[in-house]
Amino acid sequence: MSGGAGEGARRVGRPRADQLRPDSGRPPREELLCAAAELFTVKGYAATTTRAVAERAGMRQATMYHYFGGKEELLAELLESTVAPSLVLARRLLAEPQRSAAERLWELCRSDVLLLCGGPYNLGALYLLPEVGGARFIQFRRMRLELKDVYRTLLDATPAGGELAGDRAGLALRNDLVFGLIEGVMLIHRADPARPVAAFAEATADAALRIAGVGRPSPPAQAARPG
Repeated sequence: MSGGAGEGARRVGRPRADQLRPDSGRPPREELLCAAAELFTVKGYAATTTRAVAERAGMRQATMYHYFGGKEELLAELLESTVAPSLVLARRLLAEPQRSAAERLWELCRSDVLLLCGGPYNLGALYLLPEVGGARFIQFRRMRLELKDVYRTLLDATPAGGELAGDRAGLALRNDLVFGLIEGVMLIHRADPARPVAAFAEATADAALRIAGVGRPSPPAQAARPG
């Protein structure tokens, strides 16, 4: 699930010291985030040190601290980056009542899967870290809850949601199942990473709407969506 959306002032950094990745062309902060994403998902968050992140990014550990305060700050920004683009889209979709709720829900599901599966690392797996329950990750949890609430609002506005109007618990469960499917796609994608992501995203969106009890939107509406 979306560029990081972390809030708060960042310290100004010095130029990198030892450029182990001289041809990447990425700014130092992005280089550090890429290094952290790789190490957190391959070696594990607990087993990764800030020194290892700095070295992988091609800089000294002391230099890294001019960009990030430590591992938690790196992890928080990575997690927020998996939600932020989807949240921007979700807010826009809520402001388009002229389109059917089913069409908007399908688009949100599809875009979420494209975001979660489009990168080189399985950042969705980091959601399960016990550290994510800490105070440093309140912003990420708020963003994720807002996104989930948009899923529920759109589901509620579909005919299937209307049928469950008197069963709030049933509607909440159906939304949990839809949202859980979308967030769990990385496990499926990891089993066959060569599968075309675009086709996988559409198939997952179709499955999500079937779980929700909603029919797939008409082809003309789908064709109008941005890629």
